[in-house]
Amino acid sequence: MSELKILLLPPTLNALLILLGLMLGIRRLSGALLVTLGLASLLLLATPMASHALRQGLEPYAPPSPSQLETAEAIVILGGGRDYEAPEFGWGDAPANPTWRRLAYGAHLHRRSELPILVSGGRVHGEHSAEASLMAAALRDVFDVPVRWLEGASRNTAENARLSAEMLRADGIARVALVSQAWHLPRAVAEFEAQDLSVVPAPTEFTSPPPEGLAAWLPRAYHLNQSTRALHEWLGRGEQAVRRLLLRR
Repeated sequence: MSELKILLLPPTLNALLILLGLMLGIRRLSGALLVTLGLASLLLLATPMASHALRQGLEPYAPPSPSQLETAEAIVILGGGRDYEAPEFGWGDAPANPTWRRLAYGAHLHRRSELPILVSGGRVHGEHSAEASLMAAALRDVFDVPVRWLEGASRNTAENARLSAEMLRADGIARVALVSQAWHLPRAVAEFEAQDLSVVPAPTEFTSPPPEGLAAWLPRAYHLNQSTRALHEWLGRGEQAVRRLLLRR
């Protein structure tokens, strides 16, 4: 995530609004409005109702049917982050929870289809091991699933697509089942299709409906995190749209 995006996302954006309001003075209308906006938006984004609404609009794809999966020639699992110095597996770094969810679903699809797997993820911050290496170790040691291709140079979704497509085309692969979180998959599908690959969307971790009644409006840190992820993805879609517009000129 770029520094600019951090400034545009909660809780940093909310804190900046509150700070600016305090600097202007809460006795002034503009200052009071900024403080109120910062606090109110922070609390709203932390509610189950808000996080569900933000994520639901990002999830157009259903899980692939057996007939759709039969048309694919490989499974591509995208990296979703890492945990640093995770001691429990003895690997040093380990896949983060979003990556584990993708790996579990990818392993499930592999057992249904016996399709070969490509894992994609590099060294975003110059880490010792590529994320793809951690993913391959997890599939091998935890799920007993082999990996045929390991793409360990990408740092974002666009590079995931470009570098994975190069590997797949070299082996004559033209249609893949693409595994990622449901909220991330539309942007990922667009990037892979831009590389002239045909894609079967394979989403996982769909948003859960909010609880009924007052509980739907009670703020929780978990839902603030989910709202932040969704807003980050909406910003990513905006960047993608701008990039494509510029390429057409």
